[in-house]
Amino acid sequence: MHILGIETSCDETAAAIVREDGTILSSLVLSQLKEHAAFGGVVPEIAARAHLDHLHTLIEAALSDAGLGYDDLDGVAATCGPGLIGGVLVGMMAGKAIAAAKNIPFIAVNHLEGHALTPRLTDGIEFPYLLLLVSGGHTQLLVAEGPGQYKRWGTTLDDACGECFDKSAKLMGLPYPGGPNLEKIAAACAAPQKALERFPLPRPMAHRKELDFSFSGLKTAVRTHVYALPKGDLDAADVADLAYAFQTAVAEILAERTGKALEKFLEDYTPAKASLVVSGGVAANQTIRAALDELAAQKGVTLYAPPLNLCSDNAAMIAWAGLERLRAGHSDGFDFKARPRWPLDPDAEPKHGAGVKA
Repeated sequence: MHILGIETSCDETAAAIVREDGTILSSLVLSQLKEHAAFGGVVPEIAARAHLDHLHTLIEAALSDAGLGYDDLDGVAATCGPGLIGGVLVGMMAGKAIAAAKNIPFIAVNHLEGHALTPRLTDGIEFPYLLLLVSGGHTQLLVAEGPGQYKRWGTTLDDACGECFDKSAKLMGLPYPGGPNLEKIAAACAAPQKALERFPLPRPMAHRKELDFSFSGLKTAVRTHVYALPKGDLDAADVADLAYAFQTAVAEILAERTGKALEKFLEDYTPAKASLVVSGGVAANQTIRAALDELAAQKGVTLYAPPLNLCSDNAAMIAWAGLERLRAGHSDGFDFKARPRWPLDPDAEPKHGAGVKA
């Protein structure tokens, strides 16, 4: 079985072919960093037009790399939300057109489920597992019980973790994309302990009973420290120290919240082999990975984090999610509507702030 995956939910145009045994036969991603860099963030209209211009070429190239033709496909999986609706529509309609022309199943994939199921593609882990999903738009703790079966235990009440990274980086004068550039300059911090003492930052929600997150206060604290620095161009050493302090705070926040969730998971599910998964774009951050790896070792569980090329948006994870859903008997009609918001757990209690879209 061969599944074509299409991903156009934000600023990466991607196409991939995945075989039923999990072999990625091809995976192509066209980044739009240059198109959006001048604006300091993603412009939805520019992103949608770029998807429209390049998607057909990427699909044909993905098929060519895999040594396949359209007649060799057994299904088409496309991201149908959540995301920037213009871009989502481009990929969804392309997927529907191919599926209709070849009379094969169309599978509407939740972009978040693509991230959630990636460790099953790369490591073949078993359900259930605890998932920390950290990206530019979402920060959630969920239990993955099966394709389309998720229980949300915690979510951000304001900013997502990746959003906080990007906005804090912008406050520090770092170029777009903020998250990777912040990680890079934090590595240049000459005196880590002094940096933590010089820039004390809060750990919002720490030790709270509920498993939610909050990042807006951390971002505000970063702004306060930036404004207290000498006027004019920021000194590179100051930025490195502040970036290190910020990154450390985020890693500790995620580890503390995840630790409490892990205790609950081990008590409620008692799996034979417990797995902790971190996925999403922020999962590429090495400091965060290290903090979660240490947590997993303390709790006696195994941490799974996707390879770096599968942390950011890609179509291989969409193809795999589609394959998992198809094997479970799920496919979708051509009347499926794109969704700018699409929670993994639609039955979860709504939260105020950013939690309403989780």
